[in-house]
Amino acid sequence: MNYKNITVAGSGVLGSQIAYQTAFKGFNVVVYDINDEAIDRAKERVAKLKPRYQTDLGASEEDVNAATNRMSFTSDLSKAVADADLVIEAIPEVVQIKLDFYKELGKVAPEKTIFATNSSTLLPSQFSEATGRPEKFLALHFANEIWTNNTAEIMGHPGTDSKVFDDLVEFAKAIGMVALPLHKEQPGYILNSLLVPFLEAAQTLLLKEVADPETIDKTWMIATGAPKGPFAILDVVGIKTAYNIAHGKGRAGNEGSAMLANLLKTQYIDKGKLGVETGEGFYKYPNPSYEDPEFLQS
Repeated sequence: MNYKNITVAGSGVLGSQIAYQTAFKGFNVVVYDINDEAIDRAKERVAKLKPRYQTDLGASEEDVNAATNRMSFTSDLSKAVADADLVIEAIPEVVQIKLDFYKELGKVAPEKTIFATNSSTLLPSQFSEATGRPEKFLALHFANEIWTNNTAEIMGHPGTDSKVFDDLVEFAKAIGMVALPLHKEQPGYILNSLLVPFLEAAQTLLLKEVADPETIDKTWMIATGAPKGPFAILDVVGIKTAYNIAHGKGRAGNEGSAMLANLLKTQYIDKGKLGVETGEGFYKYPNPSYEDPEFLQS
């Protein structure tokens, strides 16, 4: 594995984390997004990560600033990938958006460039032909808050070159991840095969008005000893991501998912409640009620 120049396409919550973690571990990183407004938001997200690395990892100010200095930002895709050894795609979880992106990426990226998708639930084989280089395409999936939740699931499709797969495993280790190779395509990999049904079950309880988010989270936290309940997790993941998953299933004919997507859009997204990133989702931040010592006592 001789990757040096990494491009992260998509600078949302997780895209920004992937970019910063990669730069923190010594790689040159270009962050790409569709317009200057998105790029400005990316720079703000990265700035907010620096104190987290100092608090959670004991990183020095010199360390976090050095990482930032290895990063650049652009809304020009051709420039973003001109020297890329690896492009990690972290754009919205919408099939057509990803297909369109890969068709364009395949036209402008150098022949050497490996493409990896961070898709949460979609399979690399759905996009492999659109890339124009299926043998150099696979999935690299991270958990949110990757500097501490440092899993990296590597999943190829039947046409992925074995050397490309092995190199990506080594890259994942090089950026401080625990590399988790998957031997067969699986929607949701390991993590989201477990997590998504859990989060969907919680959202279904809310949709059916069985209980409110705090009561559902409290139940889970008390009964299992977990530090967060499903709605606290959704706030970290981002409510837009939950909406995109529900919306996609709704369009495929799942009536319950369509109803859930509508609830998330009208009650949260349209009101600017996107989760931790915006300071409010199911909880208000920076001091959500589930972190109050009395939350589980009453």
